[in-house]
Formats: sequence, structure tokens, C-alpha cells
Amino acid sequence: MIDYRKKLTLHREFYPLDDINVSFESDRGRIISSPALRRLQKRTQVFALELNASIRTRLTHSLEVSQNARFIANIILQKLKEKDSLDKYGLQKMENVFVSVSEMTSLLHDIGNPPFGHFAEQTINEWIKKNLVTILNDFKTSSDDVVELKEMIQRDICDYDGNAQAIRVITKLQRLNLSYTQILSVLKYTRGAYEKRDKTDSLNYLKKKPGFYYSEKDFVENLQNILEVKKGHRFPITYIMEAADDISYLTADLEDSVEKGILSFKKVYNIIKEECENKDEKFLLKIITKYYEKSQSDDEPYQFNMFFTLMRAELVKKLVFHVSQVFVDNHKSIFEGNFNSALLEYDKNSEYFKAVEILQDISMKYIYQNKEVQTLELKGYRIINTLLDIYKPLLELSSEDFLKLTKDKKIDCFISMRLIKRLSSKQIVAYRKDIDMLDKENIEKYEILEWYYRVRLLVDFLTGMTDDYALEEYKELTALKY
Repeated sequence: MIDYRKKLTLHREFYPLDDINVSFESDRGRIISSPALRRLQKRTQVFALELNASIRTRLTHSLEVSQNARFIANIILQKLKEKDSLDKYGLQKMENVFVSVSEMTSLLHDIGNPPFGHFAEQTINEWIKKNLVTILNDFKTSSDDVVELKEMIQRDICDYDGNAQAIRVITKLQRLNLSYTQILSVLKYTRGAYEKRDKTDSLNYLKKKPGFYYSEKDFVENLQNILEVKKGHRFPITYIMEAADDISYLTADLEDSVEKGILSFKKVYNIIKEECENKDEKFLLKIITKYYEKSQSDDEPYQFNMFFTLMRAELVKKLVFHVSQVFVDNHKSIFEGNFNSALLEYDKNSEYFKAVEILQDISMKYIYQNKEVQTLELKGYRIINTLLDIYKPLLELSSEDFLKLTKDKKIDCFISMRLIKRLSSKQIVAYRKDIDMLDKENIEKYEILEWYYRVRLLVDFLTGMTDDYALEEYKELTALKY
């Protein structure tokens, strides 16, 4: 039975409020005031280290996604209201909460992304596989359960993902104390990074990427139990966030490519027109043709702006109504969290899906593979690898020595004594809290897990950087500034 009163609740880790609307307004305030959200203004969307403020950053992208999510949530509510279903589904007088959670989840969705975009995720994972697996393998294992733990930890550290990092930022690093509803709605993928991926799983789409780390395993499971979300299943509002994100990508990169001079306005139009004609896609072709012709009017001085503004507005509207209908048509499985598809990808024969494919293919071919974009990615690759190499000595220490460093005590490694001073105190506090919870009686498990949380600490530090901060840290520690 669909009852949103079981999902939209007052539960939070501490200091719960007693009014549902006030509780979610509090979440909004905490999110908007978060330093982690502010740092997104200096993180790459596509173009790293961009000085042109017109080009999208992670923050401006997230604002667009949150608006799309608000739009979708309101249309879903409108459709349910037309069926007199709001009271039936426990949404009567909960409409503002439903919309707010959708909007704020979308504002948070990229909060765990590292500097230099998605390319950095691959870079971090590659470095860990090359440099840290050998260290992990040296830990003693005298029982099957310790062997199993080591295997899980290896999978976990080699599968860094911005989605999983977002849960860690919200719960451990920023300690936002958001409602459990708001936190669980951010959990886009339902597989732990420590778990093997099974492509034959009936929920294989929901588990295609890691959604949380071993470090947050117990916390996530507790939230799922309280909000009655089965293991491996997704929170219903997360589908809205995902659709809002997918929709926002469609024209954004093309707009930015024109702003950057990578493509001309006319070139973008001709590319889309040609792709639509080749694939007999009339829906998108009709939209771009209508607004291109309008933009060519002699009395229209802002051709580029007008074309993209009007095209985007109509495309977003059409897709919002489409995904909202998919949500309502599949409401039961979405509410239960076993709907194994993105809303925008559900009907692969629809004109909407074909339009999405065309725009995605164009971005991949003409933007992501552009030499300038790839040069920026290579710079990011160099910066991240160098910083990880510099900080690696902290991961080669014994647990005893590293704990001494966190307590400002001297050890026999002068480099590590200087490196520890550069780490964030908030991140060290999160590390210490995790270590304090470990069972120190089982030495082998303790040693592995202490080192694991140390890896998390270093990854937290690096991925919490903005693009420009990472560049400055690179210059400073490689003596390029002197």
C-alpha cells in the first residue's frame, strides 16, 4: 500500500522537530547554508578551471536540477490530485514536503563530486588500485572472516564514486543532521561499494554504481529499516531527482560549448538537425526548427540566447510532463523502490527517449571528446595523481604512528608530521569518531579497518577540494609557486 506518511517523517539522528513542515524547512536551511554546497561553485561541470562565470559549475548545474525536480514534483502532485489520490496516498497537506524533498535532494545530488569532474573519479580509482592494494594485501589474515573483510575493503576503496561520497559528506563530514527522509532520497544507487556487482540481479540498474561505502553501511541500513525501504531498493523521490538531472544535461553542455567558442550557434543547430533527420526523430527536429527560425528574425539581436532559452524551455516542459506520467503510471513499484529504470529511459521507443539519445550522442562526440576539454582533464589527472603521491606516506604508517599524529605527537617520519597539518580538522574528527567505534580486541580487523578509515580520510581531503584549491595545493607542494 502506498502511504507517504511512512516515508516523509520527522526522524533524524538527533534533535528531531515535532512539526513536519518546520522539519523540512530546517533541512532546506541546513543544506543551503552548507560549506560543501558553496564549494560546488568552484567545481567543474565540464570545463575545468573556467574563469567565465557564464559557464556552468557544479553549483549552477545543481540549481537547474533542483528547479527541474520542483517542476516534476508539482506535476506529479497535480496528476494525483486529478485522480483524487492525495489523501489515499497520505499526501494530503504533505504537498510542500514532497516538493521540498525533491528540490533539496536535487540540490545535494552532486555534493560528493570531486574537483575536475567525473574524470577525477576514474583517476582516483586507478591510483588506489596501483598504489594501495599492495599495502592492503600485506595485512595479516588468520581467519576466513578477516579474509572476507579484506576483500570487501579492497572493493570499497577501489570504487570511489561521487554518489557514495555524497552520503558520507552529508552524514559524516558536514554532520548536517538532515532528516532521514532527506538523506535517503540522495541515495541514487543502492549497492554498497564493498559489494560485488551482479548484472543478473533484478535490481541491476539500481545497483550499477556504488551508492554508499562500507563506512556508512550501518547508518544506511538503519535509515532503510526506519523508513521501510528494503535492501537494494530505492527511495521513491530519488527517481524524481534522477530525472531532473537527466533533463538538465540535455542542452546545458551544448549551450556552454557555444559560450566557450567550441561550437558555433549555427553549427549546433545543423548538427542536431542532421542527427534528427538521419534517425527520423521529428519531435526534437520540430522544436529546434521552430526556434531557430524565430532566432533568425532581423529584429532579434540575441540569436544564440533566444534559441537556447526557448528550445530548452519547451524541451524541459515536454520531458517533465513525460517523466511525471511515467512516475504516476508506475507509482506502486516506484514507491516500493524496485522500479529498475530511470524515468526518462523507461520507454525506449518513445520520441522523448530518442530525442534524449540524440542530444547525449552529440555532447559525447563534439564536446566530451573535444581536444580542449580533454586537455583540461589531463591537467586534472596530473594534479590529482601528484597530490595522492605526495600524501601517500600517511597511508604507509602503522596505525599507532598515525594515531599519534592525530594527537599532535611526534613520530619518526618528518614528512608525515608536516603532511598531517594540512588535512582538515573536520575530516580528522570524522576519522577519529570512526576509529573510536572499532573493536580493538580483534587486532587483525582493527588494523585493516583503521587503515581503511585512513584511506577514507585522505580521499575525503582530496575530493573536498575545489578545482582552484587543488591546483594551488599542487603548485605549492611541487614548488611551482617559488
